[in-house]
Amino acid sequence: MPIDLSSLRDLDRLAAPADEALRVGVDDRLATPHRARRRPRGLGFLVDKALGPLLLLGVWFTASGLGWVDSTTLPSPGQTWSAAHILIANGQLQEHLLISLQRAAVGLVIGVTVGVLLALLSGLSRVGEVLLDSNLQMLRSMPILALVPLAIVWFGIGEEIKVVLVALGVMFPIYLNTHTAIRSVDAKYIDLAATSGLGRIGLIRRVILPGALPGFFTGLRFSVAIAWLVLVVSEQINASSGIGYLMTQARSIGQTDVIVVGLIVYALLGLISDTLVRFFERRALTWRSTLQSR
Repeated sequence: MPIDLSSLRDLDRLAAPADEALRVGVDDRLATPHRARRRPRGLGFLVDKALGPLLLLGVWFTASGLGWVDSTTLPSPGQTWSAAHILIANGQLQEHLLISLQRAAVGLVIGVTVGVLLALLSGLSRVGEVLLDSNLQMLRSMPILALVPLAIVWFGIGEEIKVVLVALGVMFPIYLNTHTAIRSVDAKYIDLAATSGLGRIGLIRRVILPGALPGFFTGLRFSVAIAWLVLVVSEQINASSGIGYLMTQARSIGQTDVIVVGLIVYALLGLISDTLVRFFERRALTWRSTLQSR
């Protein structure tokens, strides 16, 4: 629902006195996304993303090299790299990583689908909101990990419980943010759609759903982070594979370096998945003029 302000800017330029030309130029840069200074793309974008982790790595190198941290408490980057190299060489890291990715992907798809459907039912219907919203808000207040004992009783200790826990953790942020975005669509756009003769289906498809996309992507960013958080715990429930299982086995025999490798893998997965979500968000919300779109 982009709004064309070109005619208004032309009027501003005609009305502005000569001594305010510089101010008008600054206002134009702020009001016009396609003429503003944009964030770097390509290599520059990757450098921006890598700068924070590289700085953290430098602090880790310094702390280990100067002996500020005992190697039994936190292995040095060299020790961690050696452990990762061994895991990669014997294929363990790839095997467990693939299984963790499959679990996270299935749980994410299920959780996002259910969360969006519930948000649509509750957000587009007064009856749906009365029947669903209060119950979902109560369930949302319960810690997902506190449901583990009950989930074990219901689903056993196989693969199902891991996927179900991830899906539950993903569903609530999607539902909450999408539902709030649907209910927050500006009433003037709804009035305009009614004036234009749009039916209910057209109103939902062309006004409400595009207006709810920013909230959906906000919920998706939260959900992706929660998916990895829940997964690392669920993979310690009678698991025989996955990064969480690898870390649990390393803990039992005191391999701190392998535990750190697992933590780094989860951190990188979180960073990569969040970057992908933000990429698709920018592509889907090209009509929106915000600082993030610059």
